[in-house]
Amino acid sequence: MTQQRRKILLLDNGKEWGGGTNSMLELLKRIDRQRFDITCCFYYNYARGEGETIEKVLNSIDIPVIFIPQRKQPGWAKVSKEVARAFLFFSKAGRKKVTAYIDAQWRIQPNAKRIREIIQRDNYEILYMNNQPGSNLEGYLAAEPLDVAVVQHCRIEPVMSQSISRIVNRVGDAVIAVSHGVERVLLNHGVKKSLCVTVPNAIDIHQPLPSGMAIRRSLGIEDGTFLFGSIGSLIPRKSCHHTLEALHRFQLQHPEAKWKFVLVGEGADREKLKRQAADYGFADRVIFTGFRNNPLDYLAAFDAFILASKSEGLPRVVLESMLLKTVVIGSNVTGTAELIDSGRTGLLYPYGDTVKLASQLQQVWQDSELRDALIEQAYVRVIDNYAIEHYVAGVEAVLGAAKPTRNENV
Repeated sequence: MTQQRRKILLLDNGKEWGGGTNSMLELLKRIDRQRFDITCCFYYNYARGEGETIEKVLNSIDIPVIFIPQRKQPGWAKVSKEVARAFLFFSKAGRKKVTAYIDAQWRIQPNAKRIREIIQRDNYEILYMNNQPGSNLEGYLAAEPLDVAVVQHCRIEPVMSQSISRIVNRVGDAVIAVSHGVERVLLNHGVKKSLCVTVPNAIDIHQPLPSGMAIRRSLGIEDGTFLFGSIGSLIPRKSCHHTLEALHRFQLQHPEAKWKFVLVGEGADREKLKRQAADYGFADRVIFTGFRNNPLDYLAAFDAFILASKSEGLPRVVLESMLLKTVVIGSNVTGTAELIDSGRTGLLYPYGDTVKLASQLQQVWQDSELRDALIEQAYVRVIDNYAIEHYVAGVEAVLGAAKPTRNENV
């Protein structure tokens, strides 16, 4: 007897291409099409380098996509928020509550209505959301009155409130955490343990690996130059300004060092970071590449990769660095700390501690034996524990078992 395919609507309301997008695509390329019939629902047809849109990539792997166009914030909402800020200047909690209410009226509720209509029209069995609960409230509201299973894939450390936790517990049927650390955050915020399952992020450990030499040549990196690098969106959460500050300290302590720093990515902080590098007097040492479709080529070119983020889920870019045998230095935050055993598979420093980060930059620059030891142990760890097949099987198990339970009599 042929098993019936489960109809799934995958909701992604993000505005830009990130690590979560790549993880989602790796899943969609490999998921069992005999068991799962997936359609994507996006708000924005965002693009990565060279104008390649998410619609184009999804079409290339035969995944249909629906777009829900988004309108700009209406004037009344903007004015209402300004009035609330003026009258509730003494209460941050009050301002946040009013802002959330206003956003619900003009954005979240209308989107929930559209999503509900799509689910009902096409008879989807599962609403599978690719973000974090606080960013997917319209999905929960859309599904609540329907006989549809709700699965949340929490790809970053979630920002939660009591009201969000209550919605997840009331409407959700499963929450996939990309790391044990993310699951602990969910549980600490009151999400029911019965809903949570950890399926660690993973990568294709069998893919062909680049050498990095072509990138070094294209960037004009001279022989003997130590290449620090970072890859990711240039946004406040990634804290690239901390890396520049640490490089400034490193340069003051070792003016003889021959080094450059490559920032691969795009975002709102780009000009601010350029000014910071100029203020430190080493603008000529910092290379901004913009978004690139071949991040592995850059990782292979780096002598050391730095991830200074304020928060992470389970960063694929760290796994990729480990696979490529590039030393990783990361902030000691959820997700990153789960991958790096400091002193064995990489180096960790307290988030924001640029003095410690500068010291670690010095360590990896000076000590080739330390670099060799770190990369060998990191490589073994990623090969043994983070193959993409485990990730796909884990998500398939959750989607295969998901069913709506909120309307059952318990």
